[in-house]
Amino acid sequence: MTKVFIDGSAGTAGLRIRSRLEGRADLDVTVLEGEARKDTEHRREMLNSCDLAVLCLPDAASRESVSMIENLRVRVVDTSTAHRVAPGWAYGFPELSAERREAVISGTRVASPGCHAGGFIVLVQPLIESGILPADALLSCHSLTGYSGGGKGMIAEYEAPERPAEFGSPREYGLTQQHKHLPEMAGICGLANYPVFCPIVADFYSGMLVTVPLFKEQLNAGYTLGDIREVYAAKYNGPVVKYVEAMDAGGFVASNTLTGTDAMEVTVCGNGERMILLSRFDNLGKGASGAAVQCINLMLGADETAGLVLPG
Repeated sequence: MTKVFIDGSAGTAGLRIRSRLEGRADLDVTVLEGEARKDTEHRREMLNSCDLAVLCLPDAASRESVSMIENLRVRVVDTSTAHRVAPGWAYGFPELSAERREAVISGTRVASPGCHAGGFIVLVQPLIESGILPADALLSCHSLTGYSGGGKGMIAEYEAPERPAEFGSPREYGLTQQHKHLPEMAGICGLANYPVFCPIVADFYSGMLVTVPLFKEQLNAGYTLGDIREVYAAKYNGPVVKYVEAMDAGGFVASNTLTGTDAMEVTVCGNGERMILLSRFDNLGKGASGAAVQCINLMLGADETAGLVLPG
């Protein structure tokens, strides 16, 4: 039985990961409760006595936890931003390529993707890889998320009996264009430039819709919307990430359709002149906990979808 220690099990991501792993016959899941979570020596002991450590912590605390691990046999999945583009860390999005899948399977250090970033990368990376988009493309991205993406603090703000009236409308943030997901978005895709990134939080619990608009002139010569469809259809046909011909209902695309699941849908719409790349998923599912559990399964040689909630 594999011993899994969740460091930071009280947060939104940690709680969901714990609920998906507990009760499995192949895993012995351990956590620290109450004040013990803040005891450095107790954490150090747990981190070095497990087979797999799952870090559900802020960036600085994740780096601290990694620095505590002296046992070379301990493998790590980090859900924070700290190591997503760090040397020696595998990026935990196995659908991107056979090489990335193998890197997760064999990896000792795996960084689980960010929610906004994963939704952008799933759309753009295949187009760079296939030569449809040049690596120096100037891109923009809008990402609409439920308020659970802000963690316990934002959940409490949105669900407070008395809250500011503006919480009832979508609110854009990241206005300085220094969002912490930008290095991941550009780095994993192989982009020479950061995109103009416009994240938006709205008054619903969870769900995410990521949009990347393209002009025909941004594509390399000779490529079309049809080529994008073919690339997506060939790459995304697995149990978790799927290409769909259409995502709308009556001309509208809802961002919370996959709420409560760990699935992701990808599509492209528009016309020959102007195109819209779209990914839809749950920011707490494939955007966070579901992605981490998928990586854990692959690292341990388990069924990739064990513990995941998938439609149908």
